[in-house]
Amino acid sequence: MLLRALLDREAASEAERALTNSLLDGITAMNVAMPTALPFLLRLASDPRVPARSELLDLLVTIAEFSESIDADDEVSVLWFGSDSEHPEREECRAVFTQHAGVVATLAEELADPGRRTKLRQAAGIL
Repeated sequence: MLLRALLDREAASEAERALTNSLLDGITAMNVAMPTALPFLLRLASDPRVPARSELLDLLVTIAEFSESIDADDEVSVLWFGSDSEHPEREECRAVFTQHAGVVATLAEELADPGRRTKLRQAAGIL
């Protein structure tokens, strides 16, 4: 329902907010459903007719950041974010980004900030 609402000009902003809140578990983790939703988010962000497109691009960068592997030797990071073995959704999202590397590369080019472009490319293994 939320993915469909992203196509509705009237509901898109609220749908994006609700979707983001349901797919991110606070400021340190993604919901385990993220790898399932990610292909749809990539597809929607690729369509210039989608009203919440810029917000979806922001969300994709956030997902890329949340997908980064956590160094098992960095005790503070493991404490805050959990180990990769506790959060397989990180690797699953990286696999989705990689599987859609062409789309990710195109979307990354649309980002003005070079750091954000790099984050998105890194998630798909494009460098």
